[in-house]
Amino acid sequence: MYLLLILLMLVSMGIQWRLRSKFREYAQVGLRANLTGAQVAELMLADHGITDVRIISTDGQLTDHYNPTDKTVNLSEGVYAERSAASAAIAAHECGHAVQHATAYSMLQFRSAMVPALGAVSRWMPWILLAGVLMVNRSPIPLGVGIALFSLTTLFSFVTLPVEFDASRRALAWMDKRGVVTVQEHAMAKDALWWAAMTYVVAAISSLATLLYYVSIFMSGSRRN
Repeated sequence: MYLLLILLMLVSMGIQWRLRSKFREYAQVGLRANLTGAQVAELMLADHGITDVRIISTDGQLTDHYNPTDKTVNLSEGVYAERSAASAAIAAHECGHAVQHATAYSMLQFRSAMVPALGAVSRWMPWILLAGVLMVNRSPIPLGVGIALFSLTTLFSFVTLPVEFDASRRALAWMDKRGVVTVQEHAMAKDALWWAAMTYVVAAISSLATLLYYVSIFMSGSRRN
């Protein structure tokens, strides 16, 4: 189990490196439509009849996200202003989440409903798990509680997968239909979004592996008790 967790950590680091490398590469390729990421986002929202979502620039690199609470598409500074295949892909992907929100996409609703519960347990969960591991030979109950809480984060990570893949699907389909990208640019956008999706896949698998690690400790402690 330790070896698996270490391997997943190394794979995650490798995918993060590859993702950044891909975005640096595709950021150098100018978009034939000559649109910035912000303009791509504006077009996609308008084409879907979405008028109550703001597009704002945020600090950092690859910090792009959609916030359903205040209905904002947050684009990192480079994506917001750049006119490249990479910036178009990211901007359209985040707007894909806004479209999911506007159309009441069930998996996004499910994930959003989980956020308050995760926020409530995240503060105490690491301490409960630590106490559970230390006390497992005396009583497996604290660790059992910790595992129940951690299972919520694992479920959340797996619910995130269809949400992210669906947002990318919507983004690529819209860019093709709107003529925002050429065939070559489409391939670049699809590749960049695939690597971005892989970070979520590895995160979900890592969460599951960690959960199974705690379950194995719990089972061992239960047998001894």
